[in-house]
Amino acid sequence: MDHQKAKKQRQLRRRQHVRRKIQGTAERPRLSVFRSSKHIYAQLIDDLNGLTLAAASTQSADLKSNLTYGGNIKAAVTVGKQLAELAKGKGISKVAFDRGHYRYHGRVKALADAAREGGLLF
Repeated sequence: MDHQKAKKQRQLRRRQHVRRKIQGTAERPRLSVFRSSKHIYAQLIDDLNGLTLAAASTQSADLKSNLTYGGNIKAAVTVGKQLAELAKGKGISKVAFDRGHYRYHGRVKALADAAREGGLLF
């Protein structure tokens, strides 16, 4: 098995291990984080109905104009705050944090902390 294929298998295994314990509902949706090298994305997902309730990313038009680069901690904090505002607007206060296969460190942690400061309860 080549290196990239083995890496993908490890990531899938970690992701399944984390998501096995988390399920999003309408009252307590799953806050899912995706991190690329240049951007970060977060969304609130209701797994029971298969709906995305709110989403924020460094690719969205209002954040893209304010940020010079989307792949740093400053951008992650901005995305976390915006997601918390969108959730509050829809009446969502509790979420289940889903870090995926990423470590709770750096940009992922910054996004989670900013969402907490914005009023979301994990």
